[in-house]
Amino acid sequence: MNRPFVCDIEALADDAWLLRFGDQLDPQLNDRVHAVARRLDQLKPDWLRGLVPAFASLGVFFDPVADPARIHEELLALLAMDETPAIGASAPAPRTIEIPVVYGGEFGPDLVAAAAELQMSPQQLISRHASGMYTVAMIGFAPGFPYLAGLDPALALPRLATPRARVAAGSVAIGGAQTGIYPRESPGGWRLLGRTPKVLFDPTRATPSLLLPGDRVRFVAIEADQFADAGP
Repeated sequence: MNRPFVCDIEALADDAWLLRFGDQLDPQLNDRVHAVARRLDQLKPDWLRGLVPAFASLGVFFDPVADPARIHEELLALLAMDETPAIGASAPAPRTIEIPVVYGGEFGPDLVAAAAELQMSPQQLISRHASGMYTVAMIGFAPGFPYLAGLDPALALPRLATPRARVAAGSVAIGGAQTGIYPRESPGGWRLLGRTPKVLFDPTRATPSLLLPGDRVRFVAIEADQFADAGP
């Protein structure tokens, strides 16, 4: 049974409201965030300028000349609709995107140590990580960086005590109870298991981010000699 549908609305900026559905990592809350985002995108009110879904909240950006109080009332009315909690049930099937990954070696320098910490072999860690079906809970940290929900709890790993100054673009990593992919070279403290040749973010593409909130992701292990041919 679904929990009661509760949402608080608070000011995020002069031209934005924040719809807060909770304060924890929870698949049901994240589904509701995306359901309401889809509903607003379908309605396309003339004041809507942008939607930014997160784990348990939704940023709603509006035309700065519009009346914030009126928009607040419209959002309250939307959230009060009986069908709102069930929007996800009638939503189109999410995209499923396969991400090729070379695990270990120079591509995943933390694989062996992570496996030892989890008391499993590197191959067991690869197999369990690649067998999961993940959901893009949100995009954040850097353009195109997907925070992926659905990690096997047995694979959760603490972040590095001292983050790396440089993490290669495409690095597939575990940070706490999540897995993710670094879209570009950047500092980072997640445990690096492997790397994908896929380009996660390209501003010249019609849709710059390869992965979008709500997408399903499956990792596919490949060999190092397949790396170049499996991109971009």
